[in-house]
Order: sequence, then C-alpha cells, then structure tokens
Amino acid sequence: MRIRTAATVAGGALVLLPFLTPAAQADTHKGDTTFTSVTFSKSTVNVGVSATQYLTVTATAKDGSGIKGIYGGKLVSPAGRIAFPYSASCTRPTSTTMKCAWKYSFDANASDDYADLRNADAGTWHLDAEAAANDQDFYTLDTSKTVRIKRYAKLTATQATPEPVVKGRTLTVTGTLTRASWDSNAYWGYAGKSVSLQFKKSGTSTYTTVKSATTDSAGKLKTTLTANASGTWRWKFAGSGTTSPVTATGDSVALK
Repeated sequence: MRIRTAATVAGGALVLLPFLTPAAQADTHKGDTTFTSVTFSKSTVNVGVSATQYLTVTATAKDGSGIKGIYGGKLVSPAGRIAFPYSASCTRPTSTTMKCAWKYSFDANASDDYADLRNADAGTWHLDAEAAANDQDFYTLDTSKTVRIKRYAKLTATQATPEPVVKGRTLTVTGTLTRASWDSNAYWGYAGKSVSLQFKKSGTSTYTTVKSATTDSAGKLKTTLTANASGTWRWKFAGSGTTSPVTATGDSVALK
C-alpha cells in the first residue's frame, strides 16, 4: 500500500491513513432510501508481515426517486485509522438502484511505513458509506456492517517424543505459537494462550481434543500424557478477536 497526498483522496487513491474519528454511532437515514445488500468477499482477512491481502465490498442502495450517488466507501479500524479503496466502480442495475464495489488492500510491510497496518488496527472494522437519493433522502452506514482484520498466526509442526513410544509410558508433546506483529514486521511468540492438543487414532480420520496447554512467555507449548494408542498428535489454536486460528502439522507416533 502507498500513501498519497490529501488531494488524491477524493479519487479513492489513498489506501490507509491515521484519522481521528468521532465516536461510532448507529446508522442514520431519512425517507425510503435503504441499502438492500452489503457483502464482503471475506468475513475475515488474515494479514501476515509480507504478503498483501485483498478485500472487496459490494453494496446496493435503493430509493423510489433513484440514487444520486453512494459516497464514502471507507473502512474504519478499531484504532480509528481509515482504509480507502484503491479502486471503486458503480453501476445502475435499475432506475431506482445503484450498486458499488470497492476494493481494498491490507499490508503490514508497505513501501511507506506511514501506510502500514499497526497492531492496534487488528479486530473489527466497520464500513462507512452513505447513499444519497435524488429527492434528498439518504441512508448512512456507520457501524452495522463489519469485517474482521486479524493478525496471522503460525504453529510450528507438532513434536511428540519419544518415537516410537512404549504403551503406557509418558509422551511429551511440544510446539510454538507465534503471530504477526504489524509494528515490527516479524512473528513473535503469542503468550498466555490456550491451545488444544488433538489426537487421531491410527486407522481413523477424526481428531479429538485430548487436553489443552497454555503458551509460555515465548509462545512455547509443552505437555505430557500417557501413550495408549498409535496415531497422530497436533496442536490447534481457535484464534481470538485479533488473531487468526491455526492448526499445526501433526506428528505420527507408533506404539512398541
């Protein structure tokens, strides 16, 4: 993402900038103007530290007198930063409706640091747009349409030792949970998070959660259990409001 001068904002070229927004309010409207549909190409966008991620938002508005225009089309982060679309297009499917599609990019490692995502931006973003009708009616979307922009998480391949293991003996399972830091463009240990340990018995296709463990200050996981059957062990993190879910590659262990 690249930051542009303020003069280009009206053209939709600006992608992401800090902005002091007023407190979020409920949608407002006048007359029979309404948004008949608002859709997101993804319900959640998981962003790491290098690859740019994309999102398309499509909105259709209707009014008996016809829609003069749909304005705004910006996404607002929990920290009050704004993403403007890098491209926008609108059509008139009927005499009373207008349909607009806005495309956004999200990047933690842009060529200009000013345009980068920050950790404080992770969470629920809301669409801010207004449909204006020819008869002066309007409908403003303030907080009702949302999408999650999350920090991408990783789990190292599960390690279960010893391999093979004697039935009834202790098996030690380890792993590491990290997540993207948009502030430093690196992955750091995700501390204090509960992660499920799952097991799939040999000859079956379904994993079952056996127990859970909590990551230490470096995001490391370690637990022990009694080995009673051959099969595959894996760690699974359910995610959080700001961080993506992730499942580790499993480690197969046979009994001897």
